[in-house]
Amino acid sequence: MSETTQTFHKLGRLRTRPEFLFVANRNGRSKYAAHPTLIVQMRKHATRETGINCGFTATKKIGNAVVRNRAKRRLRECARSYLSHLGQDGHDYVFIARQTTATCDWQTLCDQTQKALLRLK
Repeated sequence: MSETTQTFHKLGRLRTRPEFLFVANRNGRSKYAAHPTLIVQMRKHATRETGINCGFTATKKIGNAVVRNRAKRRLRECARSYLSHLGQDGHDYVFIARQTTATCDWQTLCDQTQKALLRLK
């Protein structure tokens, strides 16, 4: 009987507004990929060469606090699954929830997360 184990790397977190704004800066240094269920923004960190930091956001437009928290939980789990092998070292990522993030099929959300991260490579 073989037991399969997955290893998950702990991702750094973006916590303050200036960190999110640094990633979202549109002066040609940041990239983004938009899909129907999420938007992923990426930018090379100014001083750090290794490690991946990520942040998650959901605006009030997508629903009440319960819906926003569910959307962010789902995005966190997708990021934890895919960023360890599709993310680039020394980069920061911001995952932005869209209207359908909390209610879409799990496989659809995972597929679109994977496509967005591959597009940013």
